[in-house]
Amino acid sequence: MSVEKNRPHSHEDRHALKVRIRKIAGQLKAIESMLDDDTDCPDVLNQVVSARKALKSFAEKLIHEHTIHCIEGAQREKGHIELKKLLTVLERYVE
Repeated sequence: MSVEKNRPHSHEDRHALKVRIRKIAGQLKAIESMLDDDTDCPDVLNQVVSARKALKSFAEKLIHEHTIHCIEGAQREKGHIELKKLLTVLERYVE
């Protein structure tokens, strides 16, 4: 996940992101189970909204971590390249 080998993300940061994504995966599995159980649509949609918010929060955390670890403090030229990559991803994210 790190861009530079000498600036890896901390174990705690990676762990926190993995915990978040596992929770999201659990929410998606719950949605699948709700569909299998023919759960009422409003209940399924509530779970979808919850999963969507959790995924948005995950993406925002990842963007923040990338900015802190990969762009901030990078050498001027390397930082410029990383910033261009981030902006490209953000343009897709906000579509």
